[in-house]
Amino acid sequence: MQAHPERTLLAPGLEISRLVCGLWQVADIEKDGTIIDPEQGADALEAYARAGFDTFDMADHYGSAEIITGHLLKRFAAVGPRPRAFTKWCPEPGPMTRDIVRRGVEERLQRLGVDRIDLLQFHWWTFEHPAWLDALHEMQAMKQEGLIGALGLTNVDAAHLALALADGIEIASNQVSFSLVDRRAAGALSDLCATSGVKLLAYGTLCGGFLSEKWLGQPEPASIADWSRSKYKRFIDTAGGWEPYQAILRAASEIARKHGVSLSNVASRWVLEHEAVAATIIGARLGESEHRDDNLNVFRFALDAEDHALLDAAFAETKPIPGDCGDEYRKPPFLTASGDLSHHLDAIPSVYQAEPVPGRPGRLRVSSGSIWEPIAGYSRAVRIGNRVLVSGTTATHGTDRCVAPGDAGAQATYILDKIAASLNPLGAKMEDVVRTRIYLKDAEKWEPVSRAHGRVFGTVLPANTLIEAGNLIGDYEVEIEVEAIVEG
Repeated sequence: MQAHPERTLLAPGLEISRLVCGLWQVADIEKDGTIIDPEQGADALEAYARAGFDTFDMADHYGSAEIITGHLLKRFAAVGPRPRAFTKWCPEPGPMTRDIVRRGVEERLQRLGVDRIDLLQFHWWTFEHPAWLDALHEMQAMKQEGLIGALGLTNVDAAHLALALADGIEIASNQVSFSLVDRRAAGALSDLCATSGVKLLAYGTLCGGFLSEKWLGQPEPASIADWSRSKYKRFIDTAGGWEPYQAILRAASEIARKHGVSLSNVASRWVLEHEAVAATIIGARLGESEHRDDNLNVFRFALDAEDHALLDAAFAETKPIPGDCGDEYRKPPFLTASGDLSHHLDAIPSVYQAEPVPGRPGRLRVSSGSIWEPIAGYSRAVRIGNRVLVSGTTATHGTDRCVAPGDAGAQATYILDKIAASLNPLGAKMEDVVRTRIYLKDAEKWEPVSRAHGRVFGTVLPANTLIEAGNLIGDYEVEIEVEAIVEG
């Protein structure tokens, strides 16, 4: 019998349980203003740790989870080895100066009561604001100082993970949704993990409880009051609805009977068997039924070819969740607890500001702050009537730093974010783009650039020209310009 969860090495010196205890329920328990006594909370966590579930995941917004975990860690200070504590920093987009980043990280250190955070995971709401790279570079400096053990990301798609890696950030993990219903992480993200060594921490593996016997053969609920479960119901709806979801349950139930385990065990096992996945995150229930023994069953069997064939047949009846991991937080459909984050995203200030052109009524322009714009006398973007023109844009960060030197695909990802940020203050979106022009230093690098273009414009389908332009300045591999027409 399996007595403890399997373990794995997430990063040098960071061995973890493959079943990580997620503490998001602390925020739910405390939402009415009642704060959990930290010692009583630590008692509950210690029971998990003593049973081998000694790796805990939390965030700056999970109520007092960091403080409770800090009390737990103190109990192991003299006896060791202490449990592992992962936390997240999720700042609002804005300038990420050295002081701002260090204050954010130091607060995590203080709340946990530690000298070093085992794994600090970073979430960023919109890649149109480029300061996420500033934050990561400063956190990497703190990692080198010994204040952070390993760096991770949360809800980041493959393209932006590749961009961070190409810009020199050492990423150990990416925490994303991954389940029998939401299989996006098995695609481009897993492919990147195979080549980069980054590991996935999978959450939502049981779809908020929907992947269990409880729902097998049950009618579709008319309404769901619980926010977390409402989130995963949106995933089910987007994947094709109740009947395709029931087909997955039937297949998983048949496999569960064959192996003498629960349906939920099958759902977790399917995710854990992906090579890119280091661990799945399970909800740690403070003061409620624990289900630890049942969770251990995931290590007592393996899925065979027949099992995978059953699941693949069920998957064929579903629709793929659109986009890549993390898109549900940044673009429709917003498959999140609230169901619509547009109000939040619209409230984030544009990184660039529009200004009127003197002597030209009705004309607006945007500057990105690049040193080249005043030298050469041009704007990043100009709006005339309903037409917006964006200058040839390179992967220039701040005034003059080249992002991801030598990596054309990563640079294209950064450039397209920068173009979107330039369009925004002029009242335009990427969906309004009607023409793009791409200039490559080396035509042999057309594919990663074209794939980056396709990820953004795959449904817009503007007119496009791609040419080899020969040497670009410095380490720049690609330059892109666009034209947009704002209708209505």
